[in-house]
Amino acid sequence: MSNDIEKPIHFMREYADAYAKAKADRVYLQHFRKTKKALLMIEKENCGKKTTVSERENYAYAHLDYKELLEGLRVATEVEEKLALDFRAAELAVEIWRTKQANERAERHGYGV
Repeated sequence: MSNDIEKPIHFMREYADAYAKAKADRVYLQHFRKTKKALLMIEKENCGKKTTVSERENYAYAHLDYKELLEGLRVATEVEEKLALDFRAAELAVEIWRTKQANERAERHGYGV
């Protein structure tokens, strides 16, 4: 295998676990966001004063814990997307290599080599 193809394959092997973890983190935070909102709404409801659903929801969205969770989700998404784009670039490098190899075989075949 030529050195041209080894680099992207090595990258994909080396970073597969990191990409999987980044995706898992992002998906977890995306779903936990709903749980956190519900917990904060319950917290507001249990504060002793009667509140409307809208007031509880506003409390949840404005709460520092919720904002921090959103920041974590932003970071997790950024990490996942960066790795996904790097993986796509590595996949494209493999496809380019395969195309070159096929072209070289066709050329050799055309000249009877």
